Amino acid sequence: MNKRKIFNDPVYGFTGIPYEILFDLVEHPHFQRLRRIKQVSLTHYVYPGALHTRFHHALGALHLMGQAIDILRSKDVDITEAEAEAVSIAILLHDIGHGPFSHTLEHTLINVPHEEISLRFMEHLNQVFGRKLALAIRIFKDEYPTRFLHQLVSGQLDMDRMDYLNRDSYFTGVSEGTIGFDRIIKMLSVHDGELVVEEKGIYSIEKFLIARRLMYWQVYLHKTVLASEQMLVKTLQRAKELAMSGERLEVSKSLAFFLYQDTSLADFDANLPEMLEHFARLDDYDIFAALKNFTENSDPLLAYLADSILNRHIFRIELKNQPFQTEYLEEVRGKIATKFGHFPAGYLDYLVLNGEETNHAYNTSKDEIKILFKDGSVLPMSQLTDFGLQTTITKKYYLCYPK
Repeated sequence: MNKRKIFNDPVYGFTGIPYEILFDLVEHPHFQRLRRIKQVSLTHYVYPGALHTRFHHALGALHLMGQAIDILRSKDVDITEAEAEAVSIAILLHDIGHGPFSHTLEHTLINVPHEEISLRFMEHLNQVFGRKLALAIRIFKDEYPTRFLHQLVSGQLDMDRMDYLNRDSYFTGVSEGTIGFDRIIKMLSVHDGELVVEEKGIYSIEKFLIARRLMYWQVYLHKTVLASEQMLVKTLQRAKELAMSGERLEVSKSLAFFLYQDTSLADFDANLPEMLEHFARLDDYDIFAALKNFTENSDPLLAYLADSILNRHIFRIELKNQPFQTEYLEEVRGKIATKFGHFPAGYLDYLVLNGEETNHAYNTSKDEIKILFKDGSVLPMSQLTDFGLQTTITKKYYLCYPK
């Protein structure tokens, strides 16, 4: 059987699978599940075209990894076939641990980061495929001495970011997020074992950082997206509260498994086979089916929240650069209490939501993007840019409540 298949990607055109094991991994049910998990959660409530999935993203990142390997090899960077295959596996599976609605419910259903679950899926698949993923796991965990390979998977210029910015910009229609991914990849090189960018690529990097910042405020943290995702979080929190109190909820078996218990990383590891089995069955469809059932639940708060999500009755949201005054919060809570006073005790915490979101264009606390000059010297990006990188954290405070 020919396993070197070709895909028609709307972003990149025709892309291929360079290694047979990648095809086998794509065919595995754990990876096929990513077809049923949206890449950007409820962003389609604002940008209707944003219906692409983690499956799309993983294949796109794999394609860009192949381009990066070819470019680095053309510059005499030594990458063995085993390393090329392993780093391709690592980028393909880097998001396999995402749960329903990606980041939105990451610490609601299960209080375990998706990276940790991805690692455990990879270790499980390593056993299934006769330990053929061992090197990929070392690269993923940054335990392999050839460090630039890990940076291609997880770093400030990794293929994950290259794809999601380009892909999310394409499907949302937000052109400000478009990046020159092809030029950036062509400017990549390796110096002293670390990933660097050639000097002539510096302006493409500046554009990349600006695009990333704009995408966060215009797409990922768009106020309506933020409000709808907070509502979804509160809906699942209410369902979990009712479940833990003993109420029977009409949900799928695997969703019930996590609703009726609290799960930490230690709990996950203590019973890993069963945890992975149930987690691998969870996707967006479990949540949507549950929301439909919740609209008929006897708990008026859960029913109201679920109906609001399903029918896009999104809460009003206010954003400020400073925290909301206590007096104003109490005023809003008072108005909501008057309108929803018939709801059960504690309902205000589910209807008046306030918190904060942060973003910064460039993080100097992690490995910086490094620029390689023609004379062989290397300098971090923060010392070179003409426009002044926004390295400080921008913080915005939000307040959501029913209209």
